[in-house]
This record gives sequence, C-alpha cells and structure tokens, in this order.
Amino acid sequence: MAKGRRGGPSRLDKRRENEAYEKQQEEEREETETEEEEEEEEEAEGEGEGEGDAEADLDADLDLELDAESEPDAELDEGDEDGKPRRKKAKKVVKKAAPKKTTTKRSRAAKEVRTRAVWVVYDNSSKIVEKFPYNQKADAEALLAKKLEEKKTFYINLVKEEIKD
Repeated sequence: MAKGRRGGPSRLDKRRENEAYEKQQEEEREETETEEEEEEEEEAEGEGEGEGDAEADLDADLDLELDAESEPDAELDEGDEDGKPRRKKAKKVVKKAAPKKTTTKRSRAAKEVRTRAVWVVYDNSSKIVEKFPYNQKADAEALLAKKLEEKKTFYINLVKEEIKD
C-alpha cells in the first residue's frame, strides 16, 4: 500500500481546530466572569446608597463641577433639594482580565532515609529473638545453631532498618 493521506483532515488541521475551540471556550468563560463581576458591583453599589453621607455629596458635587468643565454635554439629572444638578452614573467599562497562568505542580524530592543492615534471628512465629550488626554474621549463625539444637524452628534473615539519630 502506498503511504500518504487518505482524504481526511491531517493532524495539523485537527490541532488547529482544537486550538480554535479552546480559544472560543476561554473567551466564553471570560465573558461570564466579567458579567458576574458587573452584577456583583451593581449589587454593591445598590447597598451603598440610602442615607447619603455629607462627604459623599461633597465628593459628588466636586466631581460634577470638574466633569462639567471638561465635558459640557454630560448628562445631568434633575436637581436635588439643594437645587444643584447631579450627574447620572456612567456605565463602567470592564477590561478583560489577562488569562490566568497555569502553575506547574512541584513534587518534593523524597527525603533520603539512612539505613543499616542487620542480621535478625527469628523463631517459628516470626518473632525477633536477637539482632546482630552486619559484620557479626558468625555470632548470629552461632545463636541460630544453638536454638536449632533445642528442636524448634528458627531462621536468620538480613534486614535493613532505619538509623534513628
């Protein structure tokens, strides 16, 4: 059989389609996030109004005067009790947030545990009878021979145990 394309989309075409789909999904997620943020801000603004602090009124008046000078055609509300016109709230333009960077998970290096080899003599029920350092194998075998003369089952094994400082 001849190698080559069989008429279907190539791997590169599929990859491009997948990247376009992921980009579209990302944009939709960002739009929903900005909509949620706008709703939260509107709720927060609605809760903040009510009694009307004197400082807030002064700040609004100062903003009004500054804006009136720079924008003569700014939309103004009907005057309040003082007879001063108030500016309507402008809609806030929310900038899209930069895409979040994915953090890579760092795995910690396993703590190196120091061990030493010891000879252990066990009885028939795997209980430890005696432990000997690695260089005392002859002593461990001598104890094993002595225990075997008593007609019981014993065995010896090399075990690595952790060194505790």
